[in-house]
Amino acid sequence: MVKHDIAKRGWLAALLVLTILIIDQVIKIWVKTHMTLHEQIEILSWFKIVFIENNGMAYGMEIGSKLVLSIFRIIAIAFLGYYIVLQVRKQARWGYLICLSMIIAGATGNIFDSMFYGLIFNSSSEFYQSYFVPFGTGYAPFLMGKVVDMFYFPIITTTWPSWVPFVGGQPYVFFSPVFNFADASISVGVVLLLLFFRKEIGELTFKSEKTQTPQEQPSAQEPKASPEQ
Repeated sequence: MVKHDIAKRGWLAALLVLTILIIDQVIKIWVKTHMTLHEQIEILSWFKIVFIENNGMAYGMEIGSKLVLSIFRIIAIAFLGYYIVLQVRKQARWGYLICLSMIIAGATGNIFDSMFYGLIFNSSSEFYQSYFVPFGTGYAPFLMGKVVDMFYFPIITTTWPSWVPFVGGQPYVFFSPVFNFADASISVGVVLLLLFFRKEIGELTFKSEKTQTPQEQPSAQEPKASPEQ
């Protein structure tokens, strides 16, 4: 029964990761092959599809060397994957496993871009749509591909009051970052963890718990013989 429950949790985590990866990659490949760089499609006044590419982390942030960042991502994904395996074996709560799976799926989706998009696509341009090329003949070497972003939610578009120091009179947009499905998966997973699973976060460890066999279980102490009358 315990093994069945562990297997069920493992399959759920794997299926969720695979589903998020497929959705993320389908959206990115469609945008990359059907839109030119920086092209915009307005869905609503506060929701647009904008094709951009970036070298960095979630929401277009760029920190340090592209190669170093890619290697760091892979190491982080490996550690998180190992931690999820431990939590599956410990029969952690379903919600906790779902949040962890969303985070690792999003991280994997973005590192997939860095690993392979430079090998299988030509360089994006404002003048033509990108397309597949023979493997290894793309615009960048392994781990140096660019991450595709597309979701843009300019919910509030206004101008800073003139009396505000440094930015007075300048345009202001909330929410300005352009992101992708993988970024959203990471963000939702992290927020849910902080809201509902702080106990698990506080007990975070990468040590596996050893399950004792019946032979290893401490035997109950035998009752002491009563003194002879």
